[in-house]
Amino acid sequence: MSKPQDRFWSDGGAYDSPMENPTFKCYLNVWNWDQLRMIKVKGTAKVFPPDGDVELSVLAPLGDYLSPEVCAITVDDDGLLTEVSMVPEEDDTMFLAYPPLSLCGSLADCRTIQYSKFDELDRLSPFIDLVSYKDESGVPQKVAFKFNVLNKPIRLRMTWDELNILKYLPPHPNLVPFDGVVSDESRVIGFATKYIPSEILEDLKAPFRFEWLRQLTQVVDFLNLEYGIMHQDLAPRNLLIEPCTHKVLLFDFDWAA
Repeated sequence: MSKPQDRFWSDGGAYDSPMENPTFKCYLNVWNWDQLRMIKVKGTAKVFPPDGDVELSVLAPLGDYLSPEVCAITVDDDGLLTEVSMVPEEDDTMFLAYPPLSLCGSLADCRTIQYSKFDELDRLSPFIDLVSYKDESGVPQKVAFKFNVLNKPIRLRMTWDELNILKYLPPHPNLVPFDGVVSDESRVIGFATKYIPSEILEDLKAPFRFEWLRQLTQVVDFLNLEYGIMHQDLAPRNLLIEPCTHKVLLFDFDWAA
């Protein structure tokens, strides 16, 4: 499952009147990344000040106990649950129109994996699932399936650009290998990369090695000098360390250009 601090994300909401009046009602939409849905959190401006993100701390203790049918909750001025709603009209989760594979000319020569073949094993983080499937030879494979559920132009653009960069790059010992485009019947819904059991450098409790810096420099030179690609988000959270070989693997190209 996602890390507790990454599980919920506020997408904003609406206030029935000027935000400065604490007695007026408001609602905030919160994404639950584990369930891939939006939950409406309702209350007053007293408990949900405009710049507080209080809705995240209110929803977090309830997340494991709310039925998937619950679309909205209401809390009192102490942040305590008073009501739940299963009315579909209160569900603000947006439908995302994924592009038809037939219209994606840049992916014409790319290996395609049907989403229906996936067995979900875990949610690694927002937008990324650990899944398994059997390849064309019947061999079980584990991959990281990256997708987008936010109907926001910048997220759609980032996912599309990352997919095209990864499918274009040749194999490199310090890049997480690309596995294929993921489609749901006829539409592109994401892509998969090989799953490599390892630790993220950000979470690794070990001294930093000079060898890691050398490997990182080599892969950055490979991207920049040979392919004109800038990763633009080199950070410990985007570096895997293989436990046996101590090899650095760079991933997450959604800010790349």
